[in-house]
Amino acid sequence: MNVSPRPAPTSLAELTTLRLGGPATDLVLAQDEAALVEAVRTADEAGTPVLLVGGGSNLVVADDPFEGRVVVVRNDGLQVESDLCGGAYVEVGAGESWDDLVATAVERRWVGIEALSGIPGTVGATPVQNVGAYGQEVADTIARVRTWDRVDRQIRSFAAGDCGFGYRTSRFKEDPERYVVLAVTFQFRLGDLGAPVQYAELAAALGVEVGARAPSADVRSAVLALRGRKGMVLDPQDHDTWSTGSFFTNPVVPADAVPVGAPAWPQSDGLVKTSAAWLIEHAGFTKGYGNDRVRLSYRHTLALTNRGGATTADVLELARELRAGVRERFGITLVNEPVLVNCSL
Repeated sequence: MNVSPRPAPTSLAELTTLRLGGPATDLVLAQDEAALVEAVRTADEAGTPVLLVGGGSNLVVADDPFEGRVVVVRNDGLQVESDLCGGAYVEVGAGESWDDLVATAVERRWVGIEALSGIPGTVGATPVQNVGAYGQEVADTIARVRTWDRVDRQIRSFAAGDCGFGYRTSRFKEDPERYVVLAVTFQFRLGDLGAPVQYAELAAALGVEVGARAPSADVRSAVLALRGRKGMVLDPQDHDTWSTGSFFTNPVVPADAVPVGAPAWPQSDGLVKTSAAWLIEHAGFTKGYGNDRVRLSYRHTLALTNRGGATTADVLELARELRAGVRERFGITLVNEPVLVNCSL
């Protein structure tokens, strides 16, 4: 077991991609699975609140001190259970860098996550949010998720069908105080061609039709270029990347609620998904909207960025303004994608 306590106050701003968050006086760096379980278990037994931090890319943390234990998830590494002609089963530690896994998958000819390149954060966070981009979701390739059940105080594994995956959600997100993701097992097909390209912008970048396939390495390169142009690839020197990525999810609404001219993607349940970015822009908020502390990205309307002198309160104030503007203009209430810690909209 490898636990590294840090009793001195530490700013959560050092652990989030927004570079925001108050101090934490009880911080534990969990570098293996046993340490992760122990850190959470002992805090629960003491009645101490717990904040789990992976890559910090999906967290908006209040400016006030976090009165509890911050557990930084760093149990990384992967174990290939099988890698045969029929496919590969790969178990990955929750603290493994997500993009490092994608790079390895492309190199090893594991198909199905190449379009998820460039997403910051760790593997353990991906099933919680059912992370997705450019037509792929992690639910497409997850075989099982191993967790620490904080209620029953035991390790529990869930097959993909029991994870409750939906659009940017899962059973782990719906019950956030119960499960700690320890490891994720993926089932990949093998091959040089990626999964069928489902996203028009990516298909155009690759020069193929929607539904066609392209080499996984080309898909990864195209996605990294697209994300880079939108400020969605982390760069410590570029304030346009000091964000949580997309701050709002794309709303899923009845068909008659979709504004005229807005993008519309019919869903299997009869509802329609539309574009949060389109709604924000057509409600009058353009790229770069804001002030010298916090503003919309100059490259992507869904990213709320810290310009270097912001507070979490500043970010939330802008988010409320955007949400209110869209609701007033279109009658649709935007929902935040990142997790809000000790703060709210």
